[in-house]
Amino acid sequence: MSLAGQGIVAIWNGIKPEGRAQFYEWHGREHQPERVGIQGFKRGRRYVALRGTPEFFTLYETESPQVLTGTDYLTRLNNPTPWTKDTTGKYFTEVSRSLCTVLLSLGDAQGGLISTWRYDVPDAKAEAHRRWLMHDVLPKLADEMGVAGVHLAVADRAGSSIETTERKARTGSTGIPGWVVMVEGWGDDKDFMALCDKALPVDAFAAQGAERPIEAGTYRLQTSRSKTAFAPG
Repeated sequence: MSLAGQGIVAIWNGIKPEGRAQFYEWHGREHQPERVGIQGFKRGRRYVALRGTPEFFTLYETESPQVLTGTDYLTRLNNPTPWTKDTTGKYFTEVSRSLCTVLLSLGDAQGGLISTWRYDVPDAKAEAHRRWLMHDVLPKLADEMGVAGVHLAVADRAGSSIETTERKARTGSTGIPGWVVMVEGWGDDKDFMALCDKALPVDAFAAQGAERPIEAGTYRLQTSRSKTAFAPG
């Protein structure tokens, strides 16, 4: 298993051009250290798009999915710092965020590249879709050259929908993808993207019961932060 735990927070967002510098400083100096300082959070990573939208993908890994609806995390979400309220309230665009349970994580390492697919599956087709990914597709893909890890996670829609103070500060709606597939790579980006396109084309998801739109993107790692005792004032 290459993910650090059984729960994840998966966030996709764009940033307005005038807030780009502030976003980088806030995310690296406050937000990531703050999040991985929460009890049960193990690691945080931020990526920038090589293709697909929105531009940024952030992944937080937790010991369990229960951490994501626990008191420590909710307390932080209901008490955002001034820097958080200013950055997310003024500059965030195209936000999608899911609190997820990890169903499958295979691999030997973390990659500098990651492809993500986010979408929904009707309840009646969910079990067949899960079997397709967990038994027919992802284990085989994990053994391909250049693949560092493969992961499948499903959202806790109720937990992801909690109207925290931090969420209310953002303008616009927040999408909640029900299913999240991630493939990590450790090689050249063109070869990795070609492999992902062949192994997991969008049409294959749809043929196995996924609802369109199926949002796909490939991202390059910008920063990673492991557990720290940091806590904002």
